[in-house]
Amino acid sequence: MGKYDAIIGLPHYVSKKHPPMPMEKRAAQFAPFAALTGHAAAIRETARLTDEKIELDDAMKLEISDRLRELADRLPDAPPVAITYFLPDAYKSGGSYVDAVGTVRKLDAYARVIVMQDGRKIPIDDVLEVTWKTESE
Repeated sequence: MGKYDAIIGLPHYVSKKHPPMPMEKRAAQFAPFAALTGHAAAIRETARLTDEKIELDDAMKLEISDRLRELADRLPDAPPVAITYFLPDAYKSGGSYVDAVGTVRKLDAYARVIVMQDGRKIPIDDVLEVTWKTESE
């Protein structure tokens, strides 16, 4: 005689007071539960890599300064340029190097920013490289 032999043949119980639950609601009971809301996002953020800002030596600073002086002289002609600069990360230490391609509207030596035609402001102290773009590029 088995443990459940007495009840194995009985019909399935159906409540006389409560209607049966729809399948969609019944399935929701077994949906996965995230006890630590935001934990996966925090793990991804921690794993995301950032670059450290490159410290420029005097020769590189002088080269960038010469390029910016040349750019200031050529500003009325609106030459297209590509500026590589360091963009600090908003959430953690470090950042990334990005390229801004376009024309420069203004070089503000007092505020130490380069203002691009699209309104983007690039801090002069974060510039790594300035190159001239040709029409074919």
